[in-house]
Amino acid sequence: MGRPPPSATQMWILLFLLMGAWAGLTSAQGSKVLGGQECKPHSQPWQAALFQGERLICGGVLVGDRWVLTAAHCKKPKYSVRLGDHSLHSRDEPEQEMQVARSIQHPCFNSSNPEDHSHDVMLIRMQNSADLGDKVKPIRLPNQCSKAGQKCTISGWGTVTSPRENFPDTLNCAQVKIFSQNQCERAYPGKINDVMICAGSSNGADTCQGDSGGPLVCNGMLQGITSWGSDPCGKPEKPGVYTNICRYTDWIKKTMDNRN
Repeated sequence: MGRPPPSATQMWILLFLLMGAWAGLTSAQGSKVLGGQECKPHSQPWQAALFQGERLICGGVLVGDRWVLTAAHCKKPKYSVRLGDHSLHSRDEPEQEMQVARSIQHPCFNSSNPEDHSHDVMLIRMQNSADLGDKVKPIRLPNQCSKAGQKCTISGWGTVTSPRENFPDTLNCAQVKIFSQNQCERAYPGKINDVMICAGSSNGADTCQGDSGGPLVCNGMLQGITSWGSDPCGKPEKPGVYTNICRYTDWIKKTMDNRN
């Protein structure tokens, strides 16, 4: 005997479930850099990527024709820098791969204590000068510190879901706001000092695993380097924490001047 046709109620339930599954799939596909979306290709011409072989380990920021700024905790014995990249799995026209000549961590960074995130900044000197243009160019260093409420852009190839990791092929961007220092300290009691700034958003936009060393850009200036945050990422009440670059401009400029 054949199966009887579904009732109208059953049809509505099935339709509801299908719509829910479709909405979930759409949401998952649209969720980038935890609350962001794919960047317009080469709209972040200062973005760098650090690789060990074919494995992405961190982001970085071009600050001079031979210099990339990143997080001190990203240091490895041997790695290379990619500039002008958008899709990691296909060759972009302006893409350049540079070998690292020297990695210079900030002298106050404590590499022996993974719980100490202070002074998490490092300069990489490349063996050769980058071929600069519209799609590969250094970012400006800040002439003043960021202000609470300021709108900024974060970018990277880090995971777009957390705690389950899902790494995208293309560079992703998200908009965040600078938190006040008091808000930042309340989010992470006893872990924040004046060489760190926090940024996040009400929709949970955040940097995550793989984004370390990448830029926090406000009004066209580099205000932060992705350093650390909550686990899992993307909690609105737990913003991303960034190295406060306005505290390091003198060190950055002196280090580059002394080794050019």
